[in-house]
Amino acid sequence: MKAKPLPSEPEDRSPAGALIRYLLDNPHGNMIHSTVPPGQINRATIHATVSEFWYVLSGEGELWRSDGTESQLVRLTAGMSVDIPRGYAFQYRNTGASDLTFICVAMPPWPGDQEAAFTEGPWLPTI
Repeated sequence: MKAKPLPSEPEDRSPAGALIRYLLDNPHGNMIHSTVPPGQINRATIHATVSEFWYVLSGEGELWRSDGTESQLVRLTAGMSVDIPRGYAFQYRNTGASDLTFICVAMPPWPGDQEAAFTEGPWLPTI
């Protein structure tokens, strides 16, 4: 059994650009806390083997995702849940005046930064 408080400071940066704090993991998945500062536009990526669930805690933003034939733009606000299926291109940005924060659960566990391939998205990244 595991229990862990939210780390007080970011511990790493995702390949897309979010500031991350590591939470829990097990053989089936892992969970992180992500922060995107105001005005930041992250890199568009595709994950080779990992699917994700996100739950937005605070802030405002937009998520673009595409399976190669269809794309969707989702408004990210507190209480919104979204999925990022394996193999989908996605990009996200903070459109508000405060941090965009969300919990991200990856399944299976994140294998390392080689998991993320960069691709073209709808916005020019700021990082």
